[in-house]
Amino acid sequence: MLAGAERDAMRGMLQEAAINAALGMEIDELGDGYAVLVMPVAEAAFNHVGRLHGGAVAALVDQAAGTAAARAGGLDPARQTLVTVDLHVRYLGRARGAFVRARAEVLKVGRQIITVECRVTDEHGALVAAGDFSMMIVPLGGNGAGPAAG
Repeated sequence: MLAGAERDAMRGMLQEAAINAALGMEIDELGDGYAVLVMPVAEAAFNHVGRLHGGAVAALVDQAAGTAAARAGGLDPARQTLVTVDLHVRYLGRARGAFVRARAEVLKVGRQIITVECRVTDEHGALVAAGDFSMMIVPLGGNGAGPAAG
């Protein structure tokens, strides 16, 4: 697991995105090739029938996988940003309890694409969703991505 300044920097980047803060996402663990994020099962993330919205789960998968990929790919946040290339989520069960946990593990760091696998479980360890994710690290302002684009 990481400690100190690098972990604090990753946590800061996580909270910069308003959706992550609104959904209450937090980094639980961060290490070589993996990231674990938690998110409360709270009303702000519910659908019209009072259950955890699939979009909130997909956002958690995206963020956990992106966090793991950023570290594995050597992201320099002063010069680069992340771009999701592909995200596929399979919803496999209903979340029960107070929180869900997403564990993302990097499968491969290629020349351009980083591929990650992610599993979301509830507070009791039951599988809620599984996903796969690929992303690229691109220069800030390049290809219309990142804050410099507008």
